[in-house]
Amino acid sequence: MRRFPLVRRLVQKFHPEAIPGIAAAVYDIAGKTMYFRRYYEIMAGDISEFCSAEGSVLDIGTGPGRLLIELHKRRSGLQLTGIDLSAAMVSLANSNISKAGLVHAIRVCEANAAHMPFPDDSFDLVTSTGSIHHWKDPVLGLNEVFRVLKPGGHALMYDIVSDTPAQVKRQVIHEFGRLTAALLWIHAFAEPFHTCESFEALARSTAFQEGRIRFAGMMACLSLTKKGQGNFSSE
Repeated sequence: MRRFPLVRRLVQKFHPEAIPGIAAAVYDIAGKTMYFRRYYEIMAGDISEFCSAEGSVLDIGTGPGRLLIELHKRRSGLQLTGIDLSAAMVSLANSNISKAGLVHAIRVCEANAAHMPFPDDSFDLVTSTGSIHHWKDPVLGLNEVFRVLKPGGHALMYDIVSDTPAQVKRQVIHEFGRLTAALLWIHAFAEPFHTCESFEALARSTAFQEGRIRFAGMMACLSLTKKGQGNFSSE
């Protein structure tokens, strides 16, 4: 998709922003596999590096809620909130959270990234994994992220990119095998993913004004900060 920006725009236009019921159920089943468990461990480990013992975290496009459950294992003092545009995903997330006995620590509701039902300066950290390429208006969504972040707070927006660096691909092959790496390449062609350059450029069109790309496992992370003082700091 890197060399076909028009194709990417068309795919993004018609690509569903919310995952429907049957697909959500399949996604939840896949989330129990070894591959996805390791993926959630990597994401939760990276996110926890930006968290103090206590604070509030919002996960956008939380899906079946497994990332929030994994994050609670690492930082049990956090107030964790998830949103998803798919009603089916929200139902699955709340079911998984209930089974884990964490309804007191994690709440998930149905909401759109572009219009979030939270007051200004609500969260110390906002994250999203594998979701932002679904957003119909990512600039509007990131401005909403800026709005709900407390001053000094971080936003960590993770996604696959269509031009994953060779060294990252080698790491993925080493940890997950060649088949997984091949499937990721096919996925990156079929989905409207950004390039590293276009992903980083998103920040310049938002209230954040700047951001930087780094990698956590196979995922590119657009790291953003709302200038000011806050409770969280990168370690």
